[in-house]
Amino acid sequence: MIRKLGKPGDLGWVVQAHAEIYAAEYGWSAQYEVLIAQIVAAYASDHDDEREAVWIAEVDGKRAGSIFCVRGPDETTAQLRLLLVTPEARGLKLGAALVDTCLEFARGAGYKRMVLWTNDPLVAARHIYLSRGFRLTATEPHEMWGDALVGQTYELDL
Repeated sequence: MIRKLGKPGDLGWVVQAHAEIYAAEYGWSAQYEVLIAQIVAAYASDHDDEREAVWIAEVDGKRAGSIFCVRGPDETTAQLRLLLVTPEARGLKLGAALVDTCLEFARGAGYKRMVLWTNDPLVAARHIYLSRGFRLTATEPHEMWGDALVGQTYELDL
């Protein structure tokens, strides 16, 4: 089941799940958790319900994934953020369903383009993005969370 954000603990779960999963799977440092907390706090303190939304995926009543659709760099651009599927829920096509939900919302909200930023080890997410028509528009090496990574920017005309 995919539902809109709204249960107590949803926002905290997004931060905790991202921090724990990416530390365990990729060794990313606490600085990654800080970034996630900043993104979540910015949404929680100031968002436009008509043009921005968050969804939580649940499996058997337990949180199993998340995705954010927020305003991008201009009024016509949406930004996809914080796609996550827990290890226990992988293989159920939740990531694809979350991305499709986000894209449908963005189109309905009148956005003309969607952008996202991800990192090269996130192969399953990249596969979802590419299968939906996103195109890679920029890459940039960085070491923000302790590892040598390549940040990737993707865009999609809606």
